[in-house]
Amino acid sequence: MARKPFSPSEIDSRSIVGNNPVSRMAIIVLTASMLLGLVLILSGFGTRWGWWHYTMGFDIMRWTAIFGAFMLVMTTYAFFRVKNMKSRRGTPLAALGLCISVVLVAVPTGLHVASGIFPAIHDVSTDTENPPEFVDVTSLRSDADRTPEYGVRETAAIQHEHYPEINSFTMNQSYNRAFELALQAAGDMRGWEVISYDRAEGRIEATDRTVWFGFEDDVVVRVQEKNGITLIDVRSKARVERKNPGIHARRINRYLNRISRAE
Repeated sequence: MARKPFSPSEIDSRSIVGNNPVSRMAIIVLTASMLLGLVLILSGFGTRWGWWHYTMGFDIMRWTAIFGAFMLVMTTYAFFRVKNMKSRRGTPLAALGLCISVVLVAVPTGLHVASGIFPAIHDVSTDTENPPEFVDVTSLRSDADRTPEYGVRETAAIQHEHYPEINSFTMNQSYNRAFELALQAAGDMRGWEVISYDRAEGRIEATDRTVWFGFEDDVVVRVQEKNGITLIDVRSKARVERKNPGIHARRINRYLNRISRAE
């Protein structure tokens, strides 16, 4: 009796999965890893879009890492089981699931480790003796965890210990030219929104928003002439209590490097 030929859909299904339960397990762990990856992504963007409070976003990310560690064990087991089979069906799927599981564990763990390495300061300034003051953005900080004032002096000591390179920037330009370069650099910074500027006072205020969680930090730039020298000072301050692995120092350095290249 002639055997009924397989339909194209049956051929595709069997070519990928086959009748082996190990191959089917590779698809299962890949699907689970992809779903967890989506949850990890949404832990941040859900916060940014206002779906939940950022503390819940952190909790979601932490639990994603825990389940991701379990998926890492499962995907590793599935990968080597499929890889050692003669047909090796499902090996690419198992390998993809393994890679996703590594990311699920590495991203939250890396952020946690980095937050322990960098100092827990939320207000960084190039001038800690007379830091630039926020004026116009104070109305935007009504629901902020922190007041716009500079805060305790212990912050300056911690900053000088960990970020000794954060200092006032000296420019060989006139006051007006320096202000123009500072304003242009602020407008060119990715993620920054210039809130206001006052040429007479030499003040530029902006808000920077992080990509993933959408945290808003405030920045103030001060341009002044002092003893015949034009100085630029920058201050970056968080609005909410959160772990920030050196984000304020990096933000200031990127901004000053942009001005330096334009000078």
